[in-house]
Amino acid sequence: MNVRLDAKLFQQQGRHHADHLSNAHLDALEEETIFILREVAAAFERPTLLFSGGKDSLVMLKCAEKAFGTPANGGKIPYPLLMIDTGHNFVEVTDFRDARAAELGAELIVRSVEDSMARGTVRLAHPGESRNVHQSVTLLEAIEEFRFDALIGGARRDEEKARAKERIFSHRDSFGQWQPKDQRPELWTLFNTRLQPGEHFRVFPISNWTELDVWQYIAREAIALPSLYYTHQREVVERKGLLVPVTELTPLKPGEVAELRNVRFRTVGDITCTCPVESLAATPDHIVLETLAADVSERGATRMDDKTSEASMEKRKKDGYF
Repeated sequence: MNVRLDAKLFQQQGRHHADHLSNAHLDALEEETIFILREVAAAFERPTLLFSGGKDSLVMLKCAEKAFGTPANGGKIPYPLLMIDTGHNFVEVTDFRDARAAELGAELIVRSVEDSMARGTVRLAHPGESRNVHQSVTLLEAIEEFRFDALIGGARRDEEKARAKERIFSHRDSFGQWQPKDQRPELWTLFNTRLQPGEHFRVFPISNWTELDVWQYIAREAIALPSLYYTHQREVVERKGLLVPVTELTPLKPGEVAELRNVRFRTVGDITCTCPVESLAATPDHIVLETLAADVSERGATRMDDKTSEASMEKRKKDGYF
């Protein structure tokens, strides 16, 4: 009897200790992110926060609330939110994006790849080509239009190899391009933010977070997300190891048969290149457990546009992608 009680007490103490360590880790990540968000506000004249309505940008937005406050407590995020819309985004995500920005009283700027197509600055190689690869053009046009000197993004270093080469304050030249060998040292959280005319920075406050950290933080802070992140039934078809959602933009090919499966999205982007994973996870805590067991990266498991080669993302980043 005493042995069983002692064992039970030991397990409870172990869980309490693990929870304490997890909270301390998340507190440290949150503190770093808030510091970086405040540093951007202090160092740049025209910064903006890239906000898609996805989980990473929602985590950044939560940290921005803590850094600057909200209209409810007399504060306001001191820079606008910017979304580059391909026109093929999930409506659940764009509706959530608009509602969240309105809730915070934040200025939301949306620029569309379709507008770039109308101007002739974006031309599709063929009608079915994903617009996702052309976001860089629209982004650079928005930077020129608003003269942004810092763009805050939600990229994490665990996403794929090109992301891991980034600095937190990632310099872009006057053409908006990224040169990996010319990035500046970052020692003791000292950031060199000097710019020449026409240059800008991409700033990544959650660089040191992982997908697991993001979900643990979402669970702890009770951050609301678009419903697509949780299990739901959807028609899909398997292609090259990915579950492709069957939609008007991604229809069945000849000979294919759709299946109704329980799925969720690990990342939400352009419909034409974003795939769900099979899952019954209905809460952040369930997804934490799934993430602990995952052996494929978020992008590797869900993004069709990154399947072409390991260097595809690095090339896109050099051309101005997020």
